[in-house]
Amino acid sequence: MKSKTGIYALAFLVIAAAFFTRAGAQTVDYKSMVQRINKLVAGYPALCSVKSIGKTQGGNDVWVLTIGSSNPDSRPAIAVAGGVDGSYVFTRDIVLGFAENILKDSGTEGIKDLLGKITFYVFPDVNPDASAQYFAGMKYERTLNGRNVDDDRDFTAGEDPFEDLNRDGLITQIRVEDPAGKWTEGTDDKRLMTQADLARIKQKLYTVYSEGIDNDKDGLFNEDGPGGVDFNMNFTYNYEEFGKGAGLHPVSETESKAVADFLFDHFNIYAVISFGPQDNLGQPPLRGGERPSAGTFSQPAGQQQARITGDRRLTSVLRSDEAVIKIVSDRYREITGFTGTPPAKNNPGSFSDWAYYHYGRYCFTTPGWWINPDKGKSPEATLLRMADENKVTGVFVPWTEIKHPDFPGKKVEVGGIAPFALTIPPSDQAEEIITKNYKFITAVAGMHPELEFTDVSVENAGSDLFRISLKVHNAGIFATCAEAGDNNMFTRIMRISAEPAKGQTIISGQKVQRIQRLEGNSTAEYSWLVSGKGRFTVTAGALNTGTITTSFDLK
Repeated sequence: MKSKTGIYALAFLVIAAAFFTRAGAQTVDYKSMVQRINKLVAGYPALCSVKSIGKTQGGNDVWVLTIGSSNPDSRPAIAVAGGVDGSYVFTRDIVLGFAENILKDSGTEGIKDLLGKITFYVFPDVNPDASAQYFAGMKYERTLNGRNVDDDRDFTAGEDPFEDLNRDGLITQIRVEDPAGKWTEGTDDKRLMTQADLARIKQKLYTVYSEGIDNDKDGLFNEDGPGGVDFNMNFTYNYEEFGKGAGLHPVSETESKAVADFLFDHFNIYAVISFGPQDNLGQPPLRGGERPSAGTFSQPAGQQQARITGDRRLTSVLRSDEAVIKIVSDRYREITGFTGTPPAKNNPGSFSDWAYYHYGRYCFTTPGWWINPDKGKSPEATLLRMADENKVTGVFVPWTEIKHPDFPGKKVEVGGIAPFALTIPPSDQAEEIITKNYKFITAVAGMHPELEFTDVSVENAGSDLFRISLKVHNAGIFATCAEAGDNNMFTRIMRISAEPAKGQTIISGQKVQRIQRLEGNSTAEYSWLVSGKGRFTVTAGALNTGTITTSFDLK
């Protein structure tokens, strides 16, 4: 019998072979995205609505689709965001494809039941200004929005943009032969540039820049082009003051503020799924070890708990949340069959970190697709090896000598990996990848916290006295809220309330009391002593867990 690892490896080889039947998928542009959104709203008016939550500096709307049965804002919800990083433009297709697939399947028993329990807030592209660069005449991987920013602080904005020196419509790299350079040809593949080992004597050295000209003669290339602020660096957690692309202050941009305001206003959201460069699904999180639990951050009784101040700031995933992420990560690999791990990219002020550490929700983040590197090789080297074997062009621009005004008398060449070659899958695999991620999202939604009453007992104690006891059980895999959000003011507190009938009196037990956070498959017990006959009603839950109700006829 083959092991799962062997099966997944074989599946990847099949995908790899199919990868190069075409160079890359044709991802959806902004106009087509809006048309497809409107088609969904028109086709499924009872299940889907759309609104713009803001307009970017570039004049593009940030759209959010609400998908669910009647009164969707009153049900537990998951937010699904694409376009978090403009260089991962295919994530727009993944998220829009999710919306299309779940609505198409809304008549099936499983999805119909799911949409009766869970609402989805779907953001196909939270940074459309950056994504638009993929469809421009000059293509490069852009993360910045359309705001006009003086990135190099020389009192002139946008004066040093990219230039397409070889006129191929792609921005790659330039390399300049230089005995003082710090780069050399790669050992994995000579077409790639790698950091030089300066202890080696016989090696040709280069300096490497992005393709363009030093327009302002400050020794830097393309450091002040169009835009902007990076949506994925503009959030409050670990925000980098004065960082390039970070913005004047956290949440300074229409896009980031609109998304944050929407999420803060929707207390029914219990989890966020983000498609972008960060990842906690392709690779399981590290073991907790001595990481803190939420109790570490509480102050003595009677004092308000400090959540993000001084030494009490959360800096790592809490243990119980880590266990849930591990379960979800395993499920992601099982459903998608993806192997290896995506290249790590840690942005200060990232959306996914904010969603967990400051918004206090479970947050699952992934690029949605990646190239699994050959053992000991880089993704770039693997990409080129696969392209060579399958005789595919378009993923690499061969090094070509040019005349460059900033390097007179020196050998200058343009070339390198084509933009988006590592983030957009082959066209033949696009639909399959979208479908796999759709299946994953619906599987995660099925793990939602689910409250139920168990061990219900009503005892007639005589003299019109009744002793009522029951348990509130969380039958879901997820806890009723992330541990990081347990004391977050933007997480609704679960409560259980008793409603006696007219003429009834609660002798013991509280009419309204808090239900502490419940892990998956855990229980809290409550009891009351009630005087008087009639109907006694108990309601438990919160917006992010859903509410349950039961009644007893005391007679």
